[in-house]
Amino acid sequence: MTVRAPGGVRNARADLVMGGIALGLVALAVVVGAALYLAGRPVHASAAPFTAVWLPHLGPGTPLALAVAALVGWHGPRLAETMGWRRLMLAGYAAAAGWILSLALVDGWQRGLAGRLATEHEYLSEVGGVTDVPAMLRGFAGRILDFQPDSWTTHVAGHPPGALGVFVGLDRIGLGGGAWAALVCVAIGALTAVAVPVTIRALGHEDAARAAVPFLVLFPGAIWIGASADGLFAGVTATGLALLAVALTRRRAWVGAASGALLVFGLYLSYGLTLIAVPMLAVVLLARRSGALPWRTLGAVIGAGVAVVGAFTLAGFCWLDGYHLVVERYYQGIASDRPYGYWVWADLALVVACAGPVAAVVLRRALSRVVPAAPWRHPLWMPGLEPAVLLPAAALVAILAADLSGLSKAEVERIWLPFAVWLMAGAALLPPATRRGWLIVQATLALLVNHLLLTTW
Repeated sequence: MTVRAPGGVRNARADLVMGGIALGLVALAVVVGAALYLAGRPVHASAAPFTAVWLPHLGPGTPLALAVAALVGWHGPRLAETMGWRRLMLAGYAAAAGWILSLALVDGWQRGLAGRLATEHEYLSEVGGVTDVPAMLRGFAGRILDFQPDSWTTHVAGHPPGALGVFVGLDRIGLGGGAWAALVCVAIGALTAVAVPVTIRALGHEDAARAAVPFLVLFPGAIWIGASADGLFAGVTATGLALLAVALTRRRAWVGAASGALLVFGLYLSYGLTLIAVPMLAVVLLARRSGALPWRTLGAVIGAGVAVVGAFTLAGFCWLDGYHLVVERYYQGIASDRPYGYWVWADLALVVACAGPVAAVVLRRALSRVVPAAPWRHPLWMPGLEPAVLLPAAALVAILAADLSGLSKAEVERIWLPFAVWLMAGAALLPPATRRGWLIVQATLALLVNHLLLTTW
């Protein structure tokens, strides 16, 4: 099926205005953050709203990043339309991995990749102390709260044990150290450039899937995919959603089991990934459009998810206990000093920095289709709500829920990567004639942020 993007001068002008407003929000967050700091009321982010240091610089990744941006920006839309599907997925994955790596290498090999996950607050600092994985799981919750002799470091304490377990597992198979950890994050994070279009195509909209590929390749959030475990989380959950779409539309129970296992394992990577339930619901509703839901496949999804929960619980870690302790730990730290009144809207500015101004344009066009469709009076699987509309809308709902909770003040440029990538699912809503221009804007934003700031992650 083909998604028709309304054209015309008026719509094009509205897109430019929306993109400008989105970038203006980023500028406002920077100005207000600096003003509050000068007024003696800091918002506790080193280059507010970014967790970074203002430091214009070049690096070994600069030429490669410029080359990838130029090639994908110029040729990407045409190749996305004409290449065979499998070749497109391979090319999209390779280009996305190249973009992620090149942006990370702007800061150099050690600072940009190998050393990021090995700092004192990160996962690798705890890997050496895990000599018994079952014992680690049994005692994990008891070490979450701060100000104890054996408290976990910040990132380990702030996540369920699955996140630490991934890096312990890499170490056990001989892939220890920051370089391997970073490269695995890049490899899995780059799967988003495949998983999102596979999801859209499985739901019956190949044209929309193809349109999304260049925007997923030049995703500005690649800055943080290559430098944080949240990129890995994004790749895992995006793959889980892609498998869910394939399982429901092709009635493959074993694929459904793999999907359920991945998506529920995501809950043991990050507590915030409970909100992936919103895009999951969107996928189920969209799959419903192609016929009755395959209950056997849904049963496999649920069964595999229950098995993952059961395995962690029997091993000694109760997810709910961990969640309640993490909320307490959250307010033991700097979060208690970060003003909600600033971050509740500045976090949205970080979404623009992560997903680019095109996300605002996509959402404007998506919501313009949702409102006339009156979903409160009609089934949500009505023809007007195709994947290019409903998937970005679902991502927005998840982001807003996380934002309003107050449990994600600052650092969301990386924390919300698993949701932000789905905003690119609406690229088909952009008129074809404007897509190359928007790609250039997206790439330019990423290059400016990465070369003007020395990011923490």
